[in-house]
Amino acid sequence: MSENPILPVDKKTWNKWSFYINVIIFIIVAVVIWILILDAFNAGTVYAQNNATLLTNAWIAVVRDVAFLAVGLVILFVQMFNYYRQLSRRSW
Repeated sequence: MSENPILPVDKKTWNKWSFYINVIIFIIVAVVIWILILDAFNAGTVYAQNNATLLTNAWIAVVRDVAFLAVGLVILFVQMFNYYRQLSRRSW
């Protein structure tokens, strides 16, 4: 592998962009949580109507929201542990 990156970016610029990306991911996670709440409520109201087809579609929407939420949280936790690792290396 090459030691020279394709797009050379200094550490300060990379940290600033990484911060903005994390803020955007936090906003996306918040929106997905809100959509998950709405879809779960919708699934509950459909369950009260005893309509199997609509209930299946409602649960598919809930599962979709949970999958997006899981991916977003994994990305955030990976970022958090990478920052923790960097900080622990600097303190030695």
